[in-house]
Parts: sequence; C-alpha cells; structure tokens
Amino acid sequence: MVGLINSLGTVVLAFLFVGGAVCLAAAGSLLVRWRFPDTIQGQHNKTIGDVLGVYAAIYGIILAFVVVADWEALGSAEVNVAAEASQTAEVLLDAGAFPAAQRQKISTAIGEYVHAVVERQWPLMRRAAPDADLTNPQLTALYAAFQGYEPTTEAQKAYYNQAITNIGGVAAARRNRLTASQKELPLLLTALVYGGALVLIPLTFLYGIESIRIQLLFVCSIAALVGMSVLLVLTLDHPFSGDVSVSPEAFKQGILAQFW
Repeated sequence: MVGLINSLGTVVLAFLFVGGAVCLAAAGSLLVRWRFPDTIQGQHNKTIGDVLGVYAAIYGIILAFVVVADWEALGSAEVNVAAEASQTAEVLLDAGAFPAAQRQKISTAIGEYVHAVVERQWPLMRRAAPDADLTNPQLTALYAAFQGYEPTTEAQKAYYNQAITNIGGVAAARRNRLTASQKELPLLLTALVYGGALVLIPLTFLYGIESIRIQLLFVCSIAALVGMSVLLVLTLDHPFSGDVSVSPEAFKQGILAQFW
C-alpha cells in the first residue's frame, strides 16, 4: 500500500478507487438485475433497506473513528517534526554564546544531522521503513561537541545547560518521528475498513428499483462515497507517505536554511 501511495498521485488513486468502485458497482447491479429479475419489483426492499441502514450506520461510525484517529496522528506528526526542527535550531542559537571554534564544531554537527535526516532518513520514512542508525552517528557527534567543551562564564553555562536540554528534546522528537513513520492501522481495523466496503456495496445491488437509471445512480453514488472514504483512510494512515504527508521543509527554514 505504501508503494502504491508513493508511486501514484492522489488524483490517480482517486480515479482508481472511486472509479473502480463505481464501475464494479454498476456491473454488479446490472448482473443482479439480469440474474435475479424478481429483485426489480422491490418485494424485499423494506428488509434490505433496514439491513443496509444498520450496516451503513455501523460502518460509518467505524470510518469516522479511523479517519479522526489518522487525522490526529498526521497532525501530531507534523507538530513533532516542527518541534524537532525548532529545538535543533535553538541548539545552534545557544551555541552563539560559545567561542568561535566551539561554535564551528556544533554548527558542523548540526549541519550533518539535518542533512542526514532530510536526505537519507526521510526517503526511507516515506517507505515506512526508517533506519534509526542513519542519524545515530550525527546525533552522537552533536552530543560529543558539547561533552568536550567546558563553559567558563555564567552566560556560557546558562546557554550550555539550555542547549543540552534542547538536544534531549531533539533526541526525543526523533524517536517519536521514527515511530510515527511506522505506525499503521491494526489488522482488525484494516479488515473492518476494507472488508466493510466489500460487503456494503454488494448489499445495494439487492435493493430493487424499477428504473435502471435510478438504480445505477443509487448504487454508484454509494460506491463512490465508500471508495473515497477508503482512499481517505489509506492516505491518512501513512503520515510520511504520498501527497498528503509531513514535509521535511521545517529542517530547511529559519536559521537551519544556512545548511542548504
């Protein structure tokens, strides 16, 4: 699924999911009308309508829960990336209170870390297969740049302590970012979302309507809505993949822009 999201744009996926669902629904509805012509009379419409209404309500609740959860996860991932970039920038600003040689060491370490995140780790995160080791050396080098320095003035000590706190924040945000890039729906919810769509759409075939145009409109509109909902779940479920994803631009803005 991740490869599909990355290789195809949202518009193409919309045509595939929505268009595919509509075409299959239309074909299925016509097949049922031809194979079981008695359904056109609508003799069982009340029963089928009740079942369809209950099923659609339950499925709608499940979809709403999944979409809200995925949307919140996407927002949380964006906030976390912004926090990581901001704290990285703050470390660089804190280093301004140190001697030139020490500032250069810290600046070099931060530049290497930022490039490793954006150029090496981010492409793997888009494939939901991040490698934490790619940024371990750069983060360790940043810690080492501070561990080898002893501040002398009170101002340097204050900024030193603040910088160490910010580095800890960078490390924590990095762990959260890597974890978020691998998160996906539990197997049971995945089965409910996709399996529910495969059950809900065929149920509409059994609802008898004498006019074939009206029936196709009825069936295809529901199929389009279900297809779009499933596509929304698919795109939101991977916050670092596809067109609707968290961008690494935060690591290229503000004071961090000097590294690009």
